Amino acid sequence: MNKNKLAIIGAGGHGRVVADIAYKINKWQQIIFIDDDESIKSSMGIKVAGKTDDVPMYIDDWDIFVAIGDNIKREKILCWLEREGASIPALIHPKAIIGEEVEIGAGTVIMPGVVINCCTKIGKGCIINTGATIDHDNIIENYVHISPGVHLAGAVSVGKSAWLGIGSIVINNINIISHCKIGAGAVVVRDINEVGTYIGIPAAKSEQKK
Repeated sequence: MNKNKLAIIGAGGHGRVVADIAYKINKWQQIIFIDDDESIKSSMGIKVAGKTDDVPMYIDDWDIFVAIGDNIKREKILCWLEREGASIPALIHPKAIIGEEVEIGAGTVIMPGVVINCCTKIGKGCIINTGATIDHDNIIENYVHISPGVHLAGAVSVGKSAWLGIGSIVINNINIISHCKIGAGAVVVRDINEVGTYIGIPAAKSEQKK
């Protein structure tokens, strides 16, 4: 069923960008925010209509989108919404370029200037941020955050809940394990098989100071 109202969970900076995309898609006649911060009454002129606990009252008649940058929190809320039977759209900015045979999962946002080439699969609950490019035959698993200006070459696989920092680069035919972080500007030239934070050129695991 096509719904003409959208509730966005999260009224912060990421939520505002999501709302801006929703306006440009021009599908929903009414948009509200849901946020647990009681000090926020409105954002971008959009009313904050309640807290996360109030979401069930919107499930029957509203599309619901989770605009939370933290991968783990976003996954938790999206899984709850799925169990409740919510209608969860994907949001694709009109100025994104999407190739043929590209799959985009529910709850994923594709921001302006993104290029996704053919035969790529994007999971659910992902953030593909401003100006990122994802070439052919990539597999981006669920709840991944690809930051602004990231460039992935062909046949890259990014595991669940990974985070790729702004401006990072991944060469072709690379596998990146779930739950790892790639630092800003890092260049990944070999598979990443161990969870951790990877920085530098070429990207190497950062040793945490004790």
